[in-house]
Amino acid sequence: MTGTGLLAFGEALAMFSTRSGKLRHATSVEVGIAGSEAMVAIGVARLGVSSSWAGRLGADEPGALVLARLREEGVDTSAVRTDRRAPTGLMIKDFRNTDAMRAAFYRNGSAGTRLCPEDVPEDHIREAGVLHLSGLTPGLSDSAAKAVFAAAETAREEGVPVSLDVDYAHALWYPEDAADVLYDLVGLCDIVFIGDDAARLLGLDGDPQELAAALAELGPDQVIVELGPRGAVAELHGSRYDVPNYPVRSVDTEGADDAFVAGYLAEFLTGASPDRRLRTAAACRAFSLTVPGETTSLPDREELKVLTRPR
Repeated sequence: MTGTGLLAFGEALAMFSTRSGKLRHATSVEVGIAGSEAMVAIGVARLGVSSSWAGRLGADEPGALVLARLREEGVDTSAVRTDRRAPTGLMIKDFRNTDAMRAAFYRNGSAGTRLCPEDVPEDHIREAGVLHLSGLTPGLSDSAAKAVFAAAETAREEGVPVSLDVDYAHALWYPEDAADVLYDLVGLCDIVFIGDDAARLLGLDGDPQELAAALAELGPDQVIVELGPRGAVAELHGSRYDVPNYPVRSVDTEGADDAFVAGYLAEFLTGASPDRRLRTAAACRAFSLTVPGETTSLPDREELKVLTRPR
């Protein structure tokens, strides 16, 4: 590994959300951005590690919003492609409480769905310390899936570790289609984050420890099975770890998994031990639960100190 920073490759969207119930009843909305890969890029940057995001955006105000927010967070966007023939995707979110959140995505024909192998930033991959992907982007379109595989294969050829958050979204594709694609993608990766439900989607069975071991046999050297409020289990470099959660009062679960991934990858990029990677990941997830919003909930180092300070 010759690089030092993160390169996240995939989809980003503009987001409009309300905290006052359904959109039809709102008199104002909050404006932000969404997209798993973009959130991880911001999360890593907040923790003081070099970070960049690459993908395809429309030549429109939502696309300009995405770029502006990423740049404000110190995320490099020099590898972003602008598509003048398609709009930036949108996410509209209604929020009542932690148990009643609804998101609607407007992606059909969006720039993100037009992502293709020609968009893969090969030079940026060569300079990265890790390439991060998600299981959402391959579900956008056939060309987006090919782009994700092309990025992973380029990283492998260059000796750059590949990270994957296996995040299955039923709204994007059928389970049987997703299972085949994501199974093959896992085999190209070095670091895999996955929920136990998604692991079973891939045809694996057993308790979380058995799922982690089975995934490691597919090729990844680092597998983290995320269990939500039950914590996580991991198989890292042949050793097993249990990852408890920090006890916090949850106000918003959106973005918690991205925060976990960002915490782990930030520490991985700084050469931290497996135990520290996992502790920081768990702390980032816990902190994100206490703050509403995907972007606003991602912590920096000083905020993590408050959460992890001995009591």
